Amino acid sequence: MTFSRRLFAGLAISALALSAVPAMAQTGKPHLILTLEDGTVDIELLPELAPKHVERVIALTEAGSYDGVVFHRVIDGFMAQTGDVQFGKSDSPSFNLAQAGMGGSDQPDVEAEFNSESFQRGVVGAARAQDPNSFNSQFFITTADASFLDGQYTVFGKVVSGMEAVDALEKGPQSANGAVANPDKIEKATIEYK
Repeated sequence: MTFSRRLFAGLAISALALSAVPAMAQTGKPHLILTLEDGTVDIELLPELAPKHVERVIALTEAGSYDGVVFHRVIDGFMAQTGDVQFGKSDSPSFNLAQAGMGGSDQPDVEAEFNSESFQRGVVGAARAQDPNSFNSQFFITTADASFLDGQYTVFGKVVSGMEAVDALEKGPQSANGAVANPDKIEKATIEYK
């Protein structure tokens, strides 16, 4: 009995040591890499501004949750919204374009981490419901100056390359508040450290 407890404890310590190796090996800032139909978007994540938001996005990305998720709302000259991993994942049985934008992940909501970063072109913000503390999985990329959002939505990233792929996304009509009838999707989302 003592032998098996020691063996178990040794294995548990070894497993913890091995699981810590990848985290320790990661250097540089985390980047969310979105592969879209028209190119790759490199988003530098900003954990110094919004650590909880960045942590959630990394976890969902590493779980493959964003793969296949559509850009359900794209307003020309304003922003492109995606990230509904519940209803917006195009290859999932729960995919429902009419409901895309109303769902999230199975994780609890994240409290707002408002900061002084301004919503300029290429800034990535946390989408939310009326409650400021309701970010879950959805986010948006601004395609023009949207500084009127400053202080109301959490900034957690900025596009460092690939804005042309964001600009090329299928847009929705103003009359439908940007809801896209034939939306583009995130083909693959990954995290890289640079």
